[in-house]
Amino acid sequence: MARYTGPRCRLCRREGDKLYLKGHRCNTDKCSFERRKYAPGEHGRGFRKKISDYGIHLREKQKARRIYGIMEKQFRNYFKLADKKSGVTGEILFQLLERRLDNVLYRCGFAPSRIAARQLISHGHVKVDNRKVDISSYLLKPGQEISISEKSRGLNLVQDALAASTDTSKYEWIEVDKDNFKGRFAAVPSFHQIPVEIDERLIVEYYSK
Repeated sequence: MARYTGPRCRLCRREGDKLYLKGHRCNTDKCSFERRKYAPGEHGRGFRKKISDYGIHLREKQKARRIYGIMEKQFRNYFKLADKKSGVTGEILFQLLERRLDNVLYRCGFAPSRIAARQLISHGHVKVDNRKVDISSYLLKPGQEISISEKSRGLNLVQDALAASTDTSKYEWIEVDKDNFKGRFAAVPSFHQIPVEIDERLIVEYYSK
């Protein structure tokens, strides 16, 4: 599957917001966004014309896509799936994104970022209901349990992530047992519970044009 391989901090600077794509580094003085709070490129510091309505919609969509670390085709497929379900399309879209295995692993504190979580999953270090799953886009159902395999619990990436992770109790839909390297996806969160500063209506309008 295609993936972005360029500088991650460049994405934060392009969106004008810290997206926490590099894990705990984003909270240190080494964060590129803190040192250069302007758009990347030759004219990043220069004058920029007023952004159009289309540009506003595009930037909101790009910001959401980059936060969850997925490419355009897959993001559009999530939107189509959300649009087919009954309810508010924008809210359902983010509920689907929150159900992704890589996202839940990151929310549980077992990986410093979603990118690192995908690495753990693809290398076979993660189980769902005691069965190995190596698909990052796997959509968890309420009640399913994720865990780090026993042979992988000593990995520096996992240990460092757990040591630096903040209080995961703020995610009401996730139950975490750090001592046993386990987490449980207890329920599908409401949109207002999801800690992302995104106007989902702009994304719906972007794809509806």
